Amino acid sequence: MKTFAVIDFETTGLSPDMGDRATEVGVVILSDGQIVDSYQSLINPGRAIPAFVQELTGISNGMVRNAPDGATVMQALHAFVGDIPFIAHNASFDAKFLDAEYARAGLRRRTEFACSLLLARRMYPDMPNHKLETLVRYLSLPVTGAYHRALADAEMTAHLLARMLTDLEQQMDAELVCHATLNQLQRVPKKTFADAIARIM
Repeated sequence: MKTFAVIDFETTGLSPDMGDRATEVGVVILSDGQIVDSYQSLINPGRAIPAFVQELTGISNGMVRNAPDGATVMQALHAFVGDIPFIAHNASFDAKFLDAEYARAGLRRRTEFACSLLLARRMYPDMPNHKLETLVRYLSLPVTGAYHRALADAEMTAHLLARMLTDLEQQMDAELVCHATLNQLQRVPKKTFADAIARIM
């Protein structure tokens, strides 16, 4: 069984090192290509959400005013995910916010991230770009809600991951397409991606 925790954060800005905080988290569990469970929560970031971020995400200061704080949500998220490895679209962004929010709650991440954005750049080089919305449209994947809302983005990333796993399994032994393989493939230079798949086979 191949099980992944596909996660997405909405935040007040781009960098927790600059004081930005999470405003929403959504995560879905993808098991053998099917979404089997999910968790979502707004988060009170303890600071104002800038106007342009409110416009982008649709998450207002009023919406998070009575939401649980980050530590409470991270405790619930940590228990929900357990030891399931993470996937995110542009994983470096989500990983740094997860690690920052976990640290505030006295928690540590148990597993590594794999990045569907890095994989998509290697698997679908002819796309006009590799934003989630573009990939969903060109690959005819389900649109499950508004972009830039955490659970909808996590669900659409999960559908993208399921498609990528299917495409990889058509080229490789299906037993080899696990989280460790995805981590390996996302680091391969784009020009040698096909050769890397052949070597793994």
